[in-house]
Amino acid sequence: MPPLTASAAPRADAVAELMLPAGYDLAGTLDVLARGKQDPTIRFTHDGVWLAYAAAEGLVSLRLAARRGAQGTAVEARLWGPGADSALAGLPRLLGAEDDWSAFDDPGFQATLPLLVSRPRRLHSGLRLPATGRMVDALVPAVLEQKITAIEARYSWRYLVSRHGTPAPGPAPAGLKAAPSAAQWRRIPSWEWHRAGVDSKRSGTILRLCGAASGLERLAASEPGDELAAKLCSIPGIGPWTAAETTQRTHGDPDSVSVGDFHLASFVGYALTGRKTDDAGMLELLEPWRGHRQRVVRMLVLSGFRKPAFGPRLAPQDHRFH
Repeated sequence: MPPLTASAAPRADAVAELMLPAGYDLAGTLDVLARGKQDPTIRFTHDGVWLAYAAAEGLVSLRLAARRGAQGTAVEARLWGPGADSALAGLPRLLGAEDDWSAFDDPGFQATLPLLVSRPRRLHSGLRLPATGRMVDALVPAVLEQKITAIEARYSWRYLVSRHGTPAPGPAPAGLKAAPSAAQWRRIPSWEWHRAGVDSKRSGTILRLCGAASGLERLAASEPGDELAAKLCSIPGIGPWTAAETTQRTHGDPDSVSVGDFHLASFVGYALTGRKTDDAGMLELLEPWRGHRQRVVRMLVLSGFRKPAFGPRLAPQDHRFH
């Protein structure tokens, strides 16, 4: 693990600096954590990234700024709030400092990859997979995204966090908020879910998982893989897709594939073979790179490839006034 040093600043204002490899891409690494450009929990600015969340000892605002040098990239973290000190321990994993791409970047392995994967990796060699370790914070937006368009899901997340989240402590940008805690999610009245465009099935799943929050948060210490996914899927309403979308962010799982995604299987099929495929076909295509399948998918997305568009798009549905 790269060295992490913290100042003796008071609990409400901690400072740390983490050294990462030269060329490390801070914004590219953390981009996967944002649920749209207007996500209230994260803010990308011209000089860094702001996040707000609940750490072990309380709320924290975190400002990250990268400074590139010949010997590496120094990421300075400034933290405000009662959770500042406890948030320091999770900083390396949040930044993807423990995400090892050496096997993926090995010339022998790279030779097995199509250009749509190997070329983006050369262009985005500083990208890492972050691991937040915050299970509920990742599960709730994943549930909101079930069976609807990204536009609808992002609206729901933004509405609910903006109205029921907690303002970020310290000198944070206006509107930055920590997502509701499990207890706060459970106190949201039914009409607010309705106004957010969330049907009873998804809100019910969120209430169930929040009721099991303490057990779910302990899973942050588990190794990613089938056993962890099975534990997540033991909660009614959470399936393989939701589990995969969660562990990609909470554990930085390099092999997790979002089976059941409305677009992903056909996207991967067209990108790798020029033909549409289903989930089984997608997994077959990705099998040669098992252990790195999420890395392969991320590079395909970053390649800029677009699958052919046929027929009408899935139209957003507004249930708020039904």
